Amino acid sequence: MRLVSFSERGQERPGIVVGKEVVDLRAARPEWPATWRSLLETSLLNEVRRLAEQAAKLPTNYRRPLDQVRLGPPILDPRNIVCVGVNYHDHASEAGKTLPSNPVLFAKALGALNGPYDDIVIPEGSTQVDYEAELAIVIGRQAKRVSERDALDYVCGYMALNDVSEREAQFSDKQWYRGKSFDTFAPCGPWIVTGDEIPDPGNLTLSAVLNGQVLQDSNTSQMSFGPAALVSFISRGITLYPGDIIATGTPSGVGFFREPQIFLKPDDVIEIKVEKIGTLRNRVAAAK
Repeated sequence: MRLVSFSERGQERPGIVVGKEVVDLRAARPEWPATWRSLLETSLLNEVRRLAEQAAKLPTNYRRPLDQVRLGPPILDPRNIVCVGVNYHDHASEAGKTLPSNPVLFAKALGALNGPYDDIVIPEGSTQVDYEAELAIVIGRQAKRVSERDALDYVCGYMALNDVSEREAQFSDKQWYRGKSFDTFAPCGPWIVTGDEIPDPGNLTLSAVLNGQVLQDSNTSQMSFGPAALVSFISRGITLYPGDIIATGTPSGVGFFREPQIFLKPDDVIEIKVEKIGTLRNRVAAAK
């Protein structure tokens, strides 16, 4: 299944994509919770799946044309956005770093969440805003001290994520939180593809395309720590809750380490593509 949150900013509703339509869950089942996090917390995913199977029989006012709705971040209100740094062999090499013995974790502010087609806004005075193509994991049920063997059983699904980074803030602060967390700096989606449709998240191509030019082109098989290892490692000390997002790291080709460097500027269009999931397409805008 493809799980979306749709409608205008601040008014998003949970839906499922069936063909070229979005089924409005709040219209079809008004008694259900109003966000995907709450739906996952109440273990309604199997009920949602049954509803998807009956989509063709639902009244037309329960369905909206996909190309006529705005998609927001699929998960609007996660408790945590956990990100992983230096997790691709080639990215570690371009940064002049050795691969860590354990995953390097940092957080991204919830206010950074952005829709798959919304603008990325460059903060006033910023000149080093960078892109990072990533596979994101969405947790489906509470996970604490789970084994690597069982870890993917706790996953709802996967989406694309652009870990946009303001490099001046990231490196001058000597910690990454502010530089990774400006408003609009986490476009994600365009939907969550449930885990049953992606049996091997450790073998997906992903890329970043800026104004038609491919700048990142890799595969999740190049991760130092794969999806199952990350869920297991994080859950040893940090309880993961339904709706939590794990951004799994980026491959080589980011703008900061290019020669010459490439940074996002107003009117650029940056696309993040992940195999079996889809494409984020965000215009870059200056702060107003």
